[in-house]
Amino acid sequence: MCGIVGYVGHQSAQEVLLGGLEKLEYRGYDSAGLSVQHDGALESIRAVGNLGRLKEALQQTGDGGVAVLAPPATTGIGHTRWATHGRVTEENAHPHYDPGNRVHVVVNGIVENYMELKNELQAQGAHFTSETDVEVIAHLIANDLDEHGLVEATRRTYNRLRGHYSFVVQSSEEAGVLVGARKECPLIVGRSEGEQFLASGIPAFLAHTRTAQALEDDELVVLTADGARFMTADGVEFERETHEIDWDADAAEKGGFETFMLKEIHEQADAVAETIADRTVRPDGVDLPELDDELLRGTRRIIIVACGTSYHAGLIGRYAIEEWARVPVEMDVASEYRYRNPVVGPGDVVIGITQSGESLDTLAAMRLARERGATVIAVTNIMGSQATRDADATVYTRAGLEISVAATKTFVAQVAVMYLLALRLAELKGTLDVERRTELVTKLKRIPHDIGELLAHGTDAIDRVAERHYQQDFFLYLGRHVGLPVGLEGALKLKEISYISTDAYAAGEMKHGPIALLDQDTPVVVVATDSPVLDKVISNMQEVRVRGAHVIAVASEGTDLAEHAEETLSVPPTDWMLQPLLAVIPLQLLAYRVARLRGLNVDQPRNLAKTVTVE
Repeated sequence: MCGIVGYVGHQSAQEVLLGGLEKLEYRGYDSAGLSVQHDGALESIRAVGNLGRLKEALQQTGDGGVAVLAPPATTGIGHTRWATHGRVTEENAHPHYDPGNRVHVVVNGIVENYMELKNELQAQGAHFTSETDVEVIAHLIANDLDEHGLVEATRRTYNRLRGHYSFVVQSSEEAGVLVGARKECPLIVGRSEGEQFLASGIPAFLAHTRTAQALEDDELVVLTADGARFMTADGVEFERETHEIDWDADAAEKGGFETFMLKEIHEQADAVAETIADRTVRPDGVDLPELDDELLRGTRRIIIVACGTSYHAGLIGRYAIEEWARVPVEMDVASEYRYRNPVVGPGDVVIGITQSGESLDTLAAMRLARERGATVIAVTNIMGSQATRDADATVYTRAGLEISVAATKTFVAQVAVMYLLALRLAELKGTLDVERRTELVTKLKRIPHDIGELLAHGTDAIDRVAERHYQQDFFLYLGRHVGLPVGLEGALKLKEISYISTDAYAAGEMKHGPIALLDQDTPVVVVATDSPVLDKVISNMQEVRVRGAHVIAVASEGTDLAEHAEETLSVPPTDWMLQPLLAVIPLQLLAYRVARLRGLNVDQPRNLAKTVTVE
């Protein structure tokens, strides 16, 4: 989720890069750095912390060299980091470089085969200065630099990498040249007279130009002050048309979307990809180096504490852990946990899920569990938050900054972490065979692609449902097994941003009371994706239908529910336990469309705050 910026032109590269990084800091803020070409050499400076720390470093003069990068430098690259490989240290901050300081590179994404490449380079005598996957890129390009030049060396290196990433590279050997490459992570070219830009997002250069060109997968671009040259990974050059950006300043912050919430819904593929990337490199299992294997192997009981959306993610985690790892899991509302004198202590593992890492109720539940001798694990999106300081270990989601109050991309990232934890537990405990683990890891790695397809092609039916029902004053949501927490989350989204009264129930419980609420005007949203309980869900849909209510089903593609539902919102097929990552998206969009039709501010719903720090 890192942010990268590149510039070549006539302005001060340092100032342009810092301005661009300010617009991309939401993509990562545990460290930042930049590198410029100056007087025939590459000079870089890096700092741990947010962008303000880098600016402070640029104001200081070191005893042993230049700390303030001189304004005459007109070519450079910059980076703001969301850590994946390696701790949050200055050594692991970008830009990274080769031992000869001839090649500097900034990267967004993951190089999955970096250890294989690193071992090869070390066998040849290479010395590495960081713990990251990125440094291998600088080494590989530098090795080919004399024989092939920067462009061809970069292309050759690109073709050796596996994973998902985009990067920008510069060399002291070729002044005024930047080379960028993309593989499943965004990289945009900004074009202007006598200067060119590269960035993870358009807002980084919108103050300088509104003319842009987007790189696609397996494409490279070579920038000089005079222009841009495009080529495929095979070295075939081609022309790329430009397009004009017509965003105003506010829209630029939203990436061209009408609201932050819609932007963040569309960032969910990236959020899941970043969260699972380096943790699913092995085809037959999951790696969670943040957690002690012996602790997990010996775990006999897990308690999950969370609030709101995080609670729903925890519910999905409970199903996955019990199904795959056969470990009993208790799920508790964090705001109630500490008031019921819970039975918890040594030998228990307590997982606190909190997007911000600052939710008071969740922190209090975690502290109580730790005081009584339990091992506490935090699942959070924010590095350095209070939850990380209160826990024995932390597993980070990597959703990036979420501005809209209603959680979307942070929810799917939390669910992804719970799947990772369940798979790791299952492997350590031997409760899933290799074939099943391989199947699940393969399908989990495909989820970002499936989310992208769903958002690109699966919204027409959602618009029809919203148009038909947005004036209703009550919705009922139903689901079974992992479909239940999806229904709970969908109902919460509708409550939060449309102010419509909703109820969400386990579908089997409907006949124990909620069915009395149904009439011929009631929209009933049913999570009916493929699962061992689908037949039971269909039976519940029939019970609803005969009472005259309007059934809206969320179903896996290929499932024919025409006899049981007035409208079906289809999602791509995947393993039934993984379906929540896809099934929740139509419900987010339905809540969004309904709220917009009602003329409401979806980013700042009334009475709510992004982080709940009071009881």
